[in-house]
Amino acid sequence: MSLTAVSTTARLPDLSRVPAVDEVGVNERVARFQSRSIKTTAKAEALRMILSMIDLTTLEGQDTPGKVRQLCQKAIHLHDSIPGLPHVAAVCVYPNMVAVAREALEGHDINIASVATAFPSGMSSLEVKLDDTRMAVDAGANEIDMVISRGAFLAGEYAYVFDEIAAIKEACGDAHLKVILETGELGTLDRVRRASVLAMHAGADFIKTSTGKIQPAATMQVTLVMLQAIRDYFYETGRMVGMKPAGGISTSKLAIHYLVMLRETLGQAWMTPEWFRFGASSLANDVLMQIARQATGVYQSADYFSKD
Repeated sequence: MSLTAVSTTARLPDLSRVPAVDEVGVNERVARFQSRSIKTTAKAEALRMILSMIDLTTLEGQDTPGKVRQLCQKAIHLHDSIPGLPHVAAVCVYPNMVAVAREALEGHDINIASVATAFPSGMSSLEVKLDDTRMAVDAGANEIDMVISRGAFLAGEYAYVFDEIAAIKEACGDAHLKVILETGELGTLDRVRRASVLAMHAGADFIKTSTGKIQPAATMQVTLVMLQAIRDYFYETGRMVGMKPAGGISTSKLAIHYLVMLRETLGQAWMTPEWFRFGASSLANDVLMQIARQATGVYQSADYFSKD
């Protein structure tokens, strides 16, 4: 398999030098993160931080302009009766819905993300993937979530995957590129580590676990391995790369465990929406319910919150 080389200063890393993952150690570390108890003021701060890191997402075949506008209204008005809430980081839609989202979010500091590159399978030509990316950017997306060619990666065609990511990065222009590894299809933590290293060297601004269409999606084990890869890449190059676990994170308690893991692995500098996102729209309602409980002392019914 071959791919026309792109103009880039990035170089394919030697993946044979990527260290093996200690799976037992990863599991033990994750268990310790899950044992942390975050309460009172720290929990209140964590909940607001989580809210600010969410990419509200609708990626269904039944998406309509009306549904996208409704999601954008939710992004703008999360819970108007609770003052001081942060807004979410972004709204994520298909390329043909970007213009709708741009119009609905006009005047608000909320990013517009779009999946591209034949999401979720990635099974198309580079030409189609580049057109998909350019269409989304031209329509107003300032973040692109691409999927890697998992078949090529699993076949050992690392140069192909590298060049494809680099080409999409170039097509993004000023838009940030999130590279989705679809870790549920990679099979092992060692492959997750290698794919993370490959994506970062190819120019990824973020690495992302999953499309949300394959199970398992995000897990704390997979996310820890990716965070460790980001840490080591930063030590090697001095370039910060963001992280986005996506799929299966639906409760505040679990999201707080992810924040603990983020803080203890990468440090305070990554504890912002600029460098960490949750791809989990259903998480927003649970976070809002927890915040409302802290404000009123009682849980509000789920009927008080819009269904994503």
